[in-house]
Amino acid sequence: MTTTTDSSGTAVLRAHGVGLVLAPSGSGLPAVVHWGADPGPLSGADVDALVRASVRQTAPGTLDAAWLVPIVPQESDGWSGRPGLVATRDGRPVFPRWTIDAIDVEGAAGLAGEACANVAVVRASSPGLALETRLAIEPGGVVTVRHRLTNTGEGVVSVAWLEAILPVPKGVRSLTEFAGRWTREKVPHTAPMPRGSNVRQTRRGRTGHDAPHVLIAARDATPANRSGELWSVHLGWSADVTSRTDRLHDTTAQIGAGELLRPEEIRLAPGEAYETPVAFFAWSDAGLDGLSARFHTYLRSRPNHPSNPRPLVLNTWEAVYFDHDPARLAELATLAASVGIERFVLDDGWFHDRRDDTRGLGDWVVDRTVWPDGLGPLADHVHALGMEFGLWFEPEMVSLDSDLARAHPDWLLHDPAHVPPPAHLSWRTQFVLDLARPEAYEHVLGQLDALVAELGVDFIKWDHNRDLVDTVHDGRPGTHEQTLAAWRLMAELKARYPGLEIESCSSGGARTDLGILQVADRVWASDSNDPVERQDIQRWTQLLLPPELVGGHVGPAVSHSSGRATDLSFRLATSLMGSAGFEWDISECDADEVATITRWAGLYRELRGLIHTGVAVHPDVSDPALRMTGAVALDGSEAVFTVATVATLEDAQPETIRLDGLHRDRRYRVRVRNEIGPDRHGFWTPEWYSAGGVELPGSLLVDVGLQPPTLWPMQAFVLHAVAVE
Repeated sequence: MTTTTDSSGTAVLRAHGVGLVLAPSGSGLPAVVHWGADPGPLSGADVDALVRASVRQTAPGTLDAAWLVPIVPQESDGWSGRPGLVATRDGRPVFPRWTIDAIDVEGAAGLAGEACANVAVVRASSPGLALETRLAIEPGGVVTVRHRLTNTGEGVVSVAWLEAILPVPKGVRSLTEFAGRWTREKVPHTAPMPRGSNVRQTRRGRTGHDAPHVLIAARDATPANRSGELWSVHLGWSADVTSRTDRLHDTTAQIGAGELLRPEEIRLAPGEAYETPVAFFAWSDAGLDGLSARFHTYLRSRPNHPSNPRPLVLNTWEAVYFDHDPARLAELATLAASVGIERFVLDDGWFHDRRDDTRGLGDWVVDRTVWPDGLGPLADHVHALGMEFGLWFEPEMVSLDSDLARAHPDWLLHDPAHVPPPAHLSWRTQFVLDLARPEAYEHVLGQLDALVAELGVDFIKWDHNRDLVDTVHDGRPGTHEQTLAAWRLMAELKARYPGLEIESCSSGGARTDLGILQVADRVWASDSNDPVERQDIQRWTQLLLPPELVGGHVGPAVSHSSGRATDLSFRLATSLMGSAGFEWDISECDADEVATITRWAGLYRELRGLIHTGVAVHPDVSDPALRMTGAVALDGSEAVFTVATVATLEDAQPETIRLDGLHRDRRYRVRVRNEIGPDRHGFWTPEWYSAGGVELPGSLLVDVGLQPPTLWPMQAFVLHAVAVE
């Protein structure tokens, strides 16, 4: 690793097939003049020529508009879009005039052995302010951008926003973003790239079911899974977010994101600094799967990424809800171990006075009226069966009907005038505990620490079931400090108990951002276990997150969230392609169902190493009822695909299914794995499907594909392809 320092405003970053070029903008801060494919080695003269070839005009042009867009654009730069920074000092507007102090460039050997930089830290100053911007090309080619603003003058600087942007070509045609709701998270929406400056904001104090998730600008009218050029951005922040696009008629287009701040939420006294959340940008010339490959590679490169096989889980929520009976749960644990479950998680209902969802939050002590001997016997039983023991908490929340709230009503993160609210405004009869308050933080940490230590808790399902409304901490909006305190609490518990894992659950998938994954090891993608909904929820959650981080469980035949009935084979196939488990009282299963889930548990253990390390593949299909999800080994030696239907297929003879991602110059033996049980289909049953498989060159499997049967609605099968040596 080498470091060089420059103040000219020029830097060339290249790594993992991606390039980013900084050049002087003529107005202080440098501009990004290229972000996309690696351009190869560039000299200073090359960068100058690139600027001359791409800038819309040169001096003495008279148009009052930005010739090049700086990394933090201001109106004073001639930029008529959304400013990158808005701030005041003692109530008066701040208009920075930046001077570059230095650009520190760090690098390592490139693919051909030449020196390549992959990190640039831009340091700039303006009277009373200092700005540090770090741009880096991370493993996989994800570009991260983070700003740090310091008050170096007198008085108090209030930051309204400070956002990260990168350029996209003027020729992008469409913008894809996401919306959703509880049990229907991550719903994509694609529309023409909007004109002007546009923002999409979340104001829930958590990421939210309806969060933008990621913005994707595409050259095509609709982004494809396996082809096309895309530019995307996601903010690694577990609270309120502004996602932005600027497509102006007189300058380059931009996409970006930043933390949404309330008035006076960030106030910097002299010497204090505000550091933004990390913005994650990814470019792909291989469609949506190309974006996923970059994000998955980056996440898997992190030191804290889970390295042990992802356990098969049974969570007790839909099995017993609040009806806790120690003997019954011990019997369920015994059965779970016998079918191959590896992690047994006791959900809500175990703590003081928690017989329904109106009381008890904040009192993290075992309810001895239900568990007279405590949770120790169950935890010991689970461990003796060879399983991990998990426990549900909601540490950021408190019920008014709790010993904690009665003792410390001032610990609530709410305007006191609004507690309690009118009945029609009550949110799950629960409130938010101000974790940024040191006494509250230490109280929660102490209670969680005591239980983890006493019971040997291996896993925490960390829930967060309400939006943050009217947050007040020390007389100011408190969402920013609350979010950092929650992250800090998770990190401290994990530091005290190495090996402890945490799942981020927030009414399902309302907190699945890359910020929470600094401290969490898994996310709960949705409270819906309806496999029809899950096919799409998991697919779009896994656009950013690799499958080993995305919890997806098998529920009962009739979904609690939709009332839809589905076959066991369909539910098992859907769960297989993530971090799998059960949300189900499996003691209700008959002998055939127990035998099937036992076989499937073995299949999961066999294939999880492939699914959780392979390249995610989603072959493009034309039938809107068809879903394909695959994982291909990095060396092409093996692959697994699930083929599923969520409605009636359009044709009696379905389209062929192409096994994208296989190596074209290898031969593969492809067969159906029947451990999930039989599917139901009619009209067409191809010979290869019923005869135990087929052997073909990879080129034919990719270009021509296989004829599937005519699956009935809500059916699925699993294909396993193994290279023939």
